[in-house]
Amino acid sequence: MFLRNLKLPLTMEWVQGRNRTKDQNALQWLWATEAANQLGDRTAEEQRFEWKLRFGVPILREDSAQFREIYDKAIKPLSYELKVEAMRFLPVTSEMKVRQMVRYLDAVQRECLSNGLHLTDPDPELRAYQARYRRTEDRHAA
Repeated sequence: MFLRNLKLPLTMEWVQGRNRTKDQNALQWLWATEAANQLGDRTAEEQRFEWKLRFGVPILREDSAQFREIYDKAIKPLSYELKVEAMRFLPVTSEMKVRQMVRYLDAVQRECLSNGLHLTDPDPELRAYQARYRRTEDRHAA
């Protein structure tokens, strides 16, 4: 009924899934704090901005034509340093659905572990929850 009342032409973007969880967000902050403390050259917030750019942006660009269009016009032409700074103002992880946040956290964890950083294991309940939402192809890559 709602769509019949909209003026054409019309472009819509449908996103299936639930918003990321508070536990996923808390884990992101815990890991950012741990990584920043081990690296010693940045704050947790700065670490999170870099992760948003390196891991979050590609996920949202892949999944959302609208995000991709806006990002590519406004942020992509900037230098790397300015892109990282823009992450202070650009919602990335807060826009993610559970499955997207699982992909993001998996990427963060992989990089940290490959660089010898020690991260707290997620709570067993969160780990099981994330495993349920991991895409089949992501399970085989891990």
